[in-house]
Amino acid sequence: MNDTLLEVRELYAEYGNGPKPAKAVDGVSFALREGSTLALVGESGCGKTTTALAILGLLPYPGRVVSGEIHFAGQDLRALPPGELRSLRGREISMIFQDPQNGLNPVLSIGQQVEEIITTHTPASKAEARGLVQDALRRVGLRDPDRLVEQYPFQLSGGMSQRVMIAIATVLNPRVIIADEPTASLDVTVQAGILDELRRLRDDRGASILLITHNLGVVAQMAEEVAVMYAGRIAEQGATRDVLRRPLHPYTWSLLGTMPRLDRDRPLQSIKGAPPDPAELPDECAFIPRCRKAMMTCRTSPSPPLVELAPGQRAACYNPVYHPQE
Repeated sequence: MNDTLLEVRELYAEYGNGPKPAKAVDGVSFALREGSTLALVGESGCGKTTTALAILGLLPYPGRVVSGEIHFAGQDLRALPPGELRSLRGREISMIFQDPQNGLNPVLSIGQQVEEIITTHTPASKAEARGLVQDALRRVGLRDPDRLVEQYPFQLSGGMSQRVMIAIATVLNPRVIIADEPTASLDVTVQAGILDELRRLRDDRGASILLITHNLGVVAQMAEEVAVMYAGRIAEQGATRDVLRRPLHPYTWSLLGTMPRLDRDRPLQSIKGAPPDPAELPDECAFIPRCRKAMMTCRTSPSPPLVELAPGQRAACYNPVYHPQE
């Protein structure tokens, strides 16, 4: 049985209209199964958020989807008229945006902002909508919703603002939740609470989650599958336990090396250099300038395709960290 709910195939997206547009997403493909969590991982600027915005049809100008397919529950989202896509956003697919304190409207009360989603997509009366708002705020662990609906974003802490963003995104029980760095800039205790809430939405309400993050610790806690992105492409993809335990791509291996470990006495590592300019992507592997395992084949061959190098685990690398026979 095919339980794929959201599928992206060969997605290309870019910014700019000049002779050298920035290739933000360069042939990305993945599938999100119903009731599961898939993590998109990578450094800032690797194309994670652009991929999410492309799915929702929200790429800001001068961004555009060049080609590719985006399928949700059997529908081709790129073929939908704008009105139908707007109707689907928030009701069937929703997004928790980065930086909640800037994502909330400063001149509208919390109640108005959550209520707007309900009145836009349902025929609920004012009283019914207000009841749904309070239920949504309670579900995400916010106390005293009667008082909270009258407050404004500047009166909330970062953790409370993030919970409000989750309430807005989930008040209509969407089938897919795109969570873009949902724990960034929050302290560890608040992070744990937010992750617990996302896990509950998945386990108790059947939501599928596309989790965007640079934090592999969060991935280990939340995701069954992971796709590691670099320079707009997927460098490695597979079951989370396999990718984190036995990474194939040198970039994945380098990312794991930057994580602090309590069980190992070693200095914290960093990845030298910076990701390439998306307007100047090379024909060969974009990770070569930062890669410790780059060899002559890497430098003289086109960028490697994403292929299965171990059972259920794919990587785009000519010289993987581990080889299948090892």
